[in-house]
Amino acid sequence: MKARPEQFQSRDRTWQPKALTPAYKSTRLRAPGRPPVLFANTLSETTGPVFGHDMIGPQDNDLICNYASSDGAAIGPRIAVHGRVRDENGRVVPGVLIEIWQANSAGRYRHKNDTYLAPLDANFGGAGRTITDKKGCYTFQTVQPGPYPWPNSENAWRPAHIHFSVFGSGFAQRLITQMYFEGDPLIPLCPIVQSLNDPAAVNQLTARLDMDTAISMDRLAYRFDIVLRGTTSTPFENRLEGN
Repeated sequence: MKARPEQFQSRDRTWQPKALTPAYKSTRLRAPGRPPVLFANTLSETTGPVFGHDMIGPQDNDLICNYASSDGAAIGPRIAVHGRVRDENGRVVPGVLIEIWQANSAGRYRHKNDTYLAPLDANFGGAGRTITDKKGCYTFQTVQPGPYPWPNSENAWRPAHIHFSVFGSGFAQRLITQMYFEGDPLIPLCPIVQSLNDPAAVNQLTARLDMDTAISMDRLAYRFDIVLRGTTSTPFENRLEGN
């Protein structure tokens, strides 16, 4: 019997945030004034450069330890973040390079331009990477990031979040998003989150507490699944027109 081809799901452009969202102040300057023009990928974009699986070190997905001194560890509530990457038809996607970066437990990034008064953690670098396994699964060990103020408006605060970067077969095939935490009261107050048109899209960016995967007397766990394309794909901030 001949296999039936998978159904192609067209993009839902209303699912992604609008380029211009006045409450999110920086979009007033960077939003395009004209409709986007889409170009097909070039041969170099679809074939390379590519990443090597041997580039991943044994502690690259452990942010608690990968920047720490030999006898140290990152400060803050210890958590595991895990999930599965699927395509638009629900098939798992193995071999995907995922990178994350985040603020420390006090809400400060290890970056020269971060001037927030919260302290740096000498044992926390704030970045990690891993590759999805044969079942499309990934796991990171890290600490709960803290919220932080930002100059969008008076007394504006970003909810706790982790940035995700998902690569295809080459570095030019990259999708970027943010993961939030279930129950954070700052989520509905954030204009970046409010730029999403559908509450279901916000829900898809919110990791769920997963007590079945939590480690007793050690760390909580959160599950964050990623959908690469389709009508209900994960909202990606660098693919506002759909991925």
